[in-house]
Amino acid sequence: MGKTYKIAVMPGDGTGPEVVAEGLKALQAAAAKHQFKLDLTHYDLGGERYLRTSEILPDSVVEELKGFDSIYLGAIGHPDVAPGILEKGLLLRLRFELDQYINLRPVRLYPGVETPLKGKGPEDIDYVVVRENSGDVYAGGGGVMMKGTPHEVASQLMLYSCAQVDRCLRWAFEFARGHGKKARGIGPDNTLGLVGKTNVLTYVYDLWFRRFNEIGDEAYPDVEREYYHVDATCMWMVKSPEWFDVLVTGNMFGDIITDLGAITQGGMGVAAGGNINPEGVSMFEPIGGSAPKYTGQGVINPVAAIVAGSMMLDTLGESQAAQDVERAVTEVTGTKMKGMASGQMGYSTSEVGDLVAERV
Repeated sequence: MGKTYKIAVMPGDGTGPEVVAEGLKALQAAAAKHQFKLDLTHYDLGGERYLRTSEILPDSVVEELKGFDSIYLGAIGHPDVAPGILEKGLLLRLRFELDQYINLRPVRLYPGVETPLKGKGPEDIDYVVVRENSGDVYAGGGGVMMKGTPHEVASQLMLYSCAQVDRCLRWAFEFARGHGKKARGIGPDNTLGLVGKTNVLTYVYDLWFRRFNEIGDEAYPDVEREYYHVDATCMWMVKSPEWFDVLVTGNMFGDIITDLGAITQGGMGVAAGGNINPEGVSMFEPIGGSAPKYTGQGVINPVAAIVAGSMMLDTLGESQAAQDVERAVTEVTGTKMKGMASGQMGYSTSEVGDLVAERV
């Protein structure tokens, strides 16, 4: 048996435990095939624990998590917990404290999956968004004055340091070099596109634009560079998604365009993402949320959680195992599943997981 990876498993709330269970089936099948081991430790973080103990994320758990190779997350969100409590106290805190400064979101249409984009197929919708994950308006700068009065003033500051921008851009260039369309044999070039708003956000995105070109000239002449305004990006993601290869952008713009990308690839049941610290502990999750109304019914789509597991394997260095999991997913979506929506798959949640694991 080869290497052992220590994985913290956070099934979370709602249907999170159901999809994580199916993801682990595929991961264990890949581990057995490629002769490595997954050492799993489960954590009960989420809404149920908060309601039971008033704890969101104990400091001791944060320290424990720093000792793992990766984190595999199901979903966070509980109907009896006010919005923002778990998201800020758990998800955002983990991203910041573990310095997961890259959010990676593949936008890939799998065979057999319907897209709302007329005339587009898997060969057209196949790109990746690299979202900076530590700065921007999410970093907490700003405040409120005279709250509750007619003169209330609120500010939320878009803040970026050159160091934050540089490390994100360098990671994105490396990713484009190794995972761009040329590297995958499906295009003539590896292309990195910067998504910004240089004509209005003339301070922040001037910094991004200058460093994008300086770093590209200095270290990545083999990677083609393009620039897109964010509003134009949204239009072309709908009209001509085949234009894109790897996109890199700031935190807020990335948050918006990745959800647009998710619906074009078939919806939240298919979309997966990673919060990555290239030098530390990363976290991988399906994007769709906890979907509490489907809890316990065995009808939720586990594909996004399985793809998130594949992303985790790739980041850990088990690239062939990751490719096997994704290949198995494409076989199941392309030849077995009737639909991606909950209750319309033609199979139960666990049956979909079995089908993927069998094909790994």
